[in-house]
Amino acid sequence: MRAFRPHTVFGSAASACTQRPHPHPTPLSPVRAISSILQGRGVSHLRLSIRAPGLSRCYSIDRKSPKPPPFAFAFDIDGVLLHVAKPIPGATQTLAYLQRHNIPFILLTNGGGKHETERVADLSARLDVPLTTDNFVQSHTPFRELVHGSTAADEEALKDKNILVTGSDAAKCRRIAEQYGFRHVITPADILAAHPTVWPFEPLLAELYASTARPLPSANPKIDAIFVFNDPRDWALDIQIILDLLQSRDGVLGTYSAKNGRADLEGRGWQQDGQPPLYFSNPDLLWSAAYHLPRFGQGAFQAAVAGVWAEVTGGAAPLRRTVIGKPHARTYGFAERVLDAHRRAILLGADPTNGNLGGSSEEGKREVDPLRTVYMVGDNPASDIRGANEYASPAGTRWTSVLVRTGVWNPERGGAPAYEPEVIVDDVRAAVAWALEREGWDGKGLLKG
Repeated sequence: MRAFRPHTVFGSAASACTQRPHPHPTPLSPVRAISSILQGRGVSHLRLSIRAPGLSRCYSIDRKSPKPPPFAFAFDIDGVLLHVAKPIPGATQTLAYLQRHNIPFILLTNGGGKHETERVADLSARLDVPLTTDNFVQSHTPFRELVHGSTAADEEALKDKNILVTGSDAAKCRRIAEQYGFRHVITPADILAAHPTVWPFEPLLAELYASTARPLPSANPKIDAIFVFNDPRDWALDIQIILDLLQSRDGVLGTYSAKNGRADLEGRGWQQDGQPPLYFSNPDLLWSAAYHLPRFGQGAFQAAVAGVWAEVTGGAAPLRRTVIGKPHARTYGFAERVLDAHRRAILLGADPTNGNLGGSSEEGKREVDPLRTVYMVGDNPASDIRGANEYASPAGTRWTSVLVRTGVWNPERGGAPAYEPEVIVDDVRAAVAWALEREGWDGKGLLKG
């Protein structure tokens, strides 16, 4: 890779970056939180509408911008915009600049554990920038598609089925799942309360389990899917219950399939008897937290589940599961659809929740030029960079990876990134400066104030 220094786009913000050789480029309540931000900025021409139950209408800011840009941005959050819940220097100014000039962006994170409306309100307050759920995708957001099923992925509708959910706070994960539209949501606490001997040890979170458990729909219900929403806390109990269900007959709690271990069956019969599909919302082994070294994430829990499964099955059959989140194409495809709708809404002044995307009949008929490039700005080579490099957009949009030095990746600890980005920069402000210069966009002096 060669050294590259952009022109001074953001005043003193532009910093040295390293670029991969490349041919010439193609030239609080939510309402109150956002209102206070806008008033503090003196913004009087911003139009914002809030729909119940949360933020679901995009901003429309400066109609004097030049021709709509054929590019957009996707930003990871932890390690790119925030570090330990505090803005990374330049993050607020960068997002505000993009908003003022109608340059679309999406927040694409492998984090989770809160409903999208709650997380967006919190991010708006922390970053001092008005944000909406229209341009926000977290790790478990795509699970919403499974409420009504996915024909393309041959997945049945789970709206009226029993599902098991777990995460850092399983009770909160249940509430999120119910807000998505799942009607019959079970947690490990429910199972432990109904069958205390399922875990023959002193529960680590006994009081929490007792206060959040609900009665099971039947003594031994049939579970039709298992969802890991975010990083679980009680790995031992969760692994026990998950593996019980993966060895069950037709997903019925407390049963054991007669097909397990049979030499005459494919995979020796493991997961061949109607067991529930297992979904993980992200594969991140590590993430950037308050400690000076990266901490284990959901990927570590997934590895633990797979490791115990290998021991139980004697290695006869790999664990069958579906993993979404970055770097997987399913999440990037979902994010691109959300970003495209959000972009059209910004550039047309239209409502992304409206089928014709029009604030008026004329607006609904207008079109925008296709999205040519998305700049994925991330701190994790294994998720952000790999995902952008490998994603093949069905619309022909090119995803270009930009790695920042403010998060998980550290050359002194890990050496060269395992997945090579298009460019390495100091921070998110430098990332946007590099992309704007690459696109021939004049951004001089636009971050003042």
